[in-house]
Amino acid sequence: PLPTDPSWAGGSLYVDHREYLSTDSVSEIWARVEAIGGKNGYSTATWAWELRGLMDLVVGGVGLRRGRRDPNTLMEGEALDFWRVEKIDRPHLLRLRAEMKLPGLAWLEFRVTQFDESHSLLVQKAYFHPHGLSGHGYWWLVSFMHGIVFPSMAKKLAGKGCKKHPTS
Repeated sequence: PLPTDPSWAGGSLYVDHREYLSTDSVSEIWARVEAIGGKNGYSTATWAWELRGLMDLVVGGVGLRRGRRDPNTLMEGEALDFWRVEKIDRPHLLRLRAEMKLPGLAWLEFRVTQFDESHSLLVQKAYFHPHGLSGHGYWWLVSFMHGIVFPSMAKKLAGKGCKKHPTS
């Protein structure tokens, strides 16, 4: 299954899901989302992203060495470190597809919407479609790191006036 497949499509799909409400505007949050990666980094746990890039290089992947074309603007289809910009719909959706060596397929997705008159909502999801037993094992090994990296990443992208959305 892919992130865009209906729930009845079958197969395994792991999802790490974070939602934060923010007093920052959609455009302020979007500017931070679209600036991730390359020399800008991923807003949190730089050591963890560098370690993941190094691990990818060791197994023959691209690692983080590709960087990004522009420090603030992304284009659909372009490389971003070990990701590929699969879909971009400014200022609401950024979906990155992993091009690192993995026992499965992975995506990192950000959605930014106006929640109410004084709050914006950032939804951050990491998807993983495992291939075989090694794929399932990989997810369980990295889910510990996701619990450290992804909450703080979403908080920083959402901005200083953010709070966890009650449904996430």
